[in-house]
Amino acid sequence: MAQAQEATLTEGEALRFRVEGMDCPSCAGKIETVLGRVPGLSEIKVNYSASTLTLKADAPTLQVPTINAKLSGLGFPSALVGASGASEPAQAPGATAAGGLDHDHDHSDGHAHSRDKMNTNGPTRWWQSKKGRIVLAEVALLAIAYVGSLILPERAEWVFGIAAAIGLVPFAVQAFKLAIAGVPFSIETLMSVAAIGAIAIGESTEAAVVVLLFSIGELLESVAATKARAGIQSLASLMPKTALLLKNGSQTEISAGKLVPGDIILVRPGDHVAADGQITEGSSELNEAAVTGESIPVAKTVGADVFAGTVNASSALTVRVTKMASDNTIARIIHMVEEAQGSKAPMARFIDDFSRIYTPAAMVICALVIVVPPLAFGADWQTWIYRGLSLLLIACPCALVLSTPAAIASGLAVGARRGLLIKGGAALEALGKIKTIAFDKTGTLTAGHPVVTDIISISETQVRVLAIAAAVERGSSHPIGKAILDRAAKDGVAIPASSGGSAIAGKGAVAVVDSDEAVVGSPRYASEIRVLAVSDMSKAAVLEEAGKTVVIVTHKNVAIGMIAVRDEPRVDAKAAIASLKALGIEAVMLTGDNSRTGKAIADSLGLGVRAELMPQAKLDEIGRLKKQAPVAMVGDGINDAPALAAASVGIAMGGGTGVALETADAALLKDRVSGVVEMVRLSRLTLANVRQNVTISLGLKAVFLVTSLAGVTPLWMAILADTGATVIVTINALRLLRARV
Repeated sequence: MAQAQEATLTEGEALRFRVEGMDCPSCAGKIETVLGRVPGLSEIKVNYSASTLTLKADAPTLQVPTINAKLSGLGFPSALVGASGASEPAQAPGATAAGGLDHDHDHSDGHAHSRDKMNTNGPTRWWQSKKGRIVLAEVALLAIAYVGSLILPERAEWVFGIAAAIGLVPFAVQAFKLAIAGVPFSIETLMSVAAIGAIAIGESTEAAVVVLLFSIGELLESVAATKARAGIQSLASLMPKTALLLKNGSQTEISAGKLVPGDIILVRPGDHVAADGQITEGSSELNEAAVTGESIPVAKTVGADVFAGTVNASSALTVRVTKMASDNTIARIIHMVEEAQGSKAPMARFIDDFSRIYTPAAMVICALVIVVPPLAFGADWQTWIYRGLSLLLIACPCALVLSTPAAIASGLAVGARRGLLIKGGAALEALGKIKTIAFDKTGTLTAGHPVVTDIISISETQVRVLAIAAAVERGSSHPIGKAILDRAAKDGVAIPASSGGSAIAGKGAVAVVDSDEAVVGSPRYASEIRVLAVSDMSKAAVLEEAGKTVVIVTHKNVAIGMIAVRDEPRVDAKAAIASLKALGIEAVMLTGDNSRTGKAIADSLGLGVRAELMPQAKLDEIGRLKKQAPVAMVGDGINDAPALAAASVGIAMGGGTGVALETADAALLKDRVSGVVEMVRLSRLTLANVRQNVTISLGLKAVFLVTSLAGVTPLWMAILADTGATVIVTINALRLLRARV
């Protein structure tokens, strides 16, 4: 790390920094503004939720210490942690010590400080942080000033003035640094001007209280920002630190970060799986709630994929590692959510743009409030200076700027914990405005593989029909054959011996069972060999009308029964479609399957259908729906990629697979249709939270604007109103972390 910090950057190199002390979007805005003025830097992206900075160096002579020095000068110590695309599963985003605060400012050696803090073993409590120490110092100063005013009442204003001036020093210094760096209209500037003005007009007691309340507000922002990151930190904490490596017949405990693809590890009952991999020995149930949001343990055996961070519930497993630690499922989820929280929703971008105009405009208005009444109407200067300073404190845009990103960050964290990956504020905002949702059929509304739905007896019992069919299909890789074998295994049917198995191209399969030929074939083939009666053909036709595929089982040249299979709807699909309708959202199925099968599935679920659609036709249908209203597309993330990309929001079903994580705007890790409903509800809850936050921040400003101009609001109440609005907005956003969707 130390060597990397001193290195000269390679031209075009993408870098990622961990930045301490960012508590709100205003902090991120300051960093973006200042670094934007540094020659040789481009693509600067600051994510206050994840405490990260990514950028590109376009000047080959630029060095990392230059960037660290700039950030440290602003009060944001930083450390280079890797390329912008790297994942850091071992480091909880936004926290250098579990559950604690780390927001110390104004260290001359920014990168060294950050390295020290990142190696901290214990949590940093609020009173141990720089902001906490400032608050305690302010309380002590105010207490000393109060005692001094009692001893020397005639010097009370001087005593409180000295206390206010001492307490103001760190904020005034910060305001000066920001101003010369190109950020003149910061909250520190507004507060410093107001406090200095109050001291100048003899209101030093209020100035001291204002400084204390501002310090408390800054500390509360730090506490709230730390809590807001808890959702993603909890994911990082799931990653085991060690793994049991099996090599040359012995077990060795090694760091999980050292595992490489091909390694074989032992996962004991109760252990967290140390890496993404594939089971090579053993069968067990795994709790995948941390990754997919699925609360019921999933049974897995040899050949099944397992995900890092999941918990082995019952029996020991031997697992072959398939991915590096930096690329496992948990690490990728963390990285994706960090990136998503760093992206701005349209509403957030609007408020950011508005605040850039709002802050300097507010300062001009405050100046006019101070000078116009005395100059134009002969009003008292001290009265209107006081009112103007109160207005200046109320005008701080912190609560307004924080209103949207705080809610968006909480919403994204909630989704990640529940297996709902939403890739950014724009997607989260768009989901709440969706009017139509189009679903692919196979693998989305249905499980993606056929199962036996009906066994019809003709001349033998159902058990015998299934046994003969399974004997013919033994070893088959055909979906229908596998469905028959799965049903036989599920029912515990004894399968008789068979020999000479072979396929009849396009018609079925044949084998010798109990010394006689047995055939599993299509109804058409059964008619060709004249083994199926007209009445039985009618039964087969009824099953086919229901969207099922029918095979006739023949033994000794006699039709003994028929078996119907169908790719059945997911167990929660019907309820999910009904829930979407209750939310006022129209659902439609887009499928390439035949009209008969598509209609049968759609009718059973209660939604419309467009069948026999090639990929281009699906794309055209999405375009048509999109012209009418915002539309979401839900698919398996592979063959539906064009439609997913064209929709207002593309949602991939994937059960934690790499495709689901990389495709579309959102992914349902729990692989349930109900996840779509949860996404919509989460989005609507988040948008409602944003509207509440904007109303709170603007509403309080409007109220105190009137009271300030009327001379009702003292300075301390003005800063309390601003700090209070910021805290209320943050707490309201944190409510989303407990939201039920």
